[in-house]
Amino acid sequence: MGIILVKTKREDNFSDWYQEVIQEAELADHSPVRGCMIVRPCGMGIWERMKQDLDARFRHLGHRNAYFPLFIPLSFFEKEAEHVEGFATECAVVTHHRIAADENGAFVPAGPLEEPLVVRPTSETMVGEAFSRWISSYRDLPLLINQWSNVVRWEMRTRMFLRTTEILWQEGHTAHATAEEADQHARTMLDTYTSFLKERVAIPVVAGEKTEHERFPGAVATYTMEALMQDGKALQVGTSHMLGTHFSKASKITFQTKEGKEEYVHTTSWGVTTRMVGAMIMMHGDDEGCIVPPGIAPDQVVILPLVHRAEDRDLIEQACHALAQDIAELQYQGEAVRVHVDRVAERRARGDQFWGWVKKGIPIRIEVGKRELDAGLLSVGRRDLPTSQREQMSKEELLHSLPLQLQEMHNVLYERALKRHQPQYLSSKEDLLSHFRQEGASWVLAYVRCTPEIERSLQEELGVTVRCIPWNVIPRNANFDHGQIEECACACASACIWTGEKGGALVLVGKGY
Repeated sequence: MGIILVKTKREDNFSDWYQEVIQEAELADHSPVRGCMIVRPCGMGIWERMKQDLDARFRHLGHRNAYFPLFIPLSFFEKEAEHVEGFATECAVVTHHRIAADENGAFVPAGPLEEPLVVRPTSETMVGEAFSRWISSYRDLPLLINQWSNVVRWEMRTRMFLRTTEILWQEGHTAHATAEEADQHARTMLDTYTSFLKERVAIPVVAGEKTEHERFPGAVATYTMEALMQDGKALQVGTSHMLGTHFSKASKITFQTKEGKEEYVHTTSWGVTTRMVGAMIMMHGDDEGCIVPPGIAPDQVVILPLVHRAEDRDLIEQACHALAQDIAELQYQGEAVRVHVDRVAERRARGDQFWGWVKKGIPIRIEVGKRELDAGLLSVGRRDLPTSQREQMSKEELLHSLPLQLQEMHNVLYERALKRHQPQYLSSKEDLLSHFRQEGASWVLAYVRCTPEIERSLQEELGVTVRCIPWNVIPRNANFDHGQIEECACACASACIWTGEKGGALVLVGKGY
């Protein structure tokens, strides 16, 4: 059997390329259950690295991990009508507690439940019930809780890592004494996510606020981070919600102030999912497969023993393991460098061995054979560089340069992404129409009146959405002279690019996933 490479090119069919990379990199596989996926060890290793880093950041901010039930009584959702309406079409509901054989011997649901149970689409209602019992005084605030779990949303269109029926994710829930404190915390958590993506995943994002039409159901404000993929489409990578007192009133979460008054708490929720893995693939991958940034790579270095003769095996394997021990003593981003010796090389042809690791996207490959040992040199390849570009260096040179190479690879990936990331500013409807009728059109900045009617019109006519009202983006147009973008431009008197009416906000517009 010959070497299997990634057959589809990004420019030919980005969607097919994405699915093929996932398969060839052994990140995930299809499940017998529609819309669900099996996360394979390579994909799970990346997710676990993300979890570990984010969890440390959450703990540093004072959050503690908890776990809430997967099943939520239907009556809990009935307390918050707006929230329920937003998720109603995606809910999976348990109505029976057992199965039994019918007269034909087929198994059917039996034992109806007294109250149907919703399989968790998100945990605000369940958390609210618990918070109402845990909070009674200002001394109990702020309450900062996080959980790593799964949720179920019955999606009609699914794509591995991006949109699945069952989702692995993290969701934080907090309660605060004042609206100001809650809002600041929601923004802090979005900042935490954006820092993580920049420092570990080499992904630049646009941070901002969702329009009223795009808010999380029941939220006062939804803050988002949007990333631009290589095909020009935007991906919402994570969100943070200022919930105000909507959920605390529904769940009767009150506290006694220092003055003895009874008031409702102000809550937040915020979360990210395995969608970050999908973002990483689409942001950095190339026509040879996945590229994993060093900060989240389960293995940052792989050593490939090249054994051509049985009599050389012991010598080469000993050299590989000795090299691995030395590499593991190095530090990158405050941790020991993660190194793996390929033990299955003896069962594969060299081409399969080499290209298998290329497709998995491991940052650094080191080849060690008898020829290398005799010459006192190692063959070193870096995944962000062309596969044919390999450097010959001594063991001492490698050990000295390896942490620097990992950091340089991170920087290269981030700078590549940043070049695509900056939007241009458009000021006329004709330019907007012309731009988005092009294949692979990237996102833009424009003034838009953010009403549900206008946003629906943009979606129907151009297939674009208002991604957010950005906080910190300056367009790449050299002639843009509107000054620093305000944190919220909702009150701006500029004319809407779509209707010409006054009152447009400067927003990020693009096609999205």
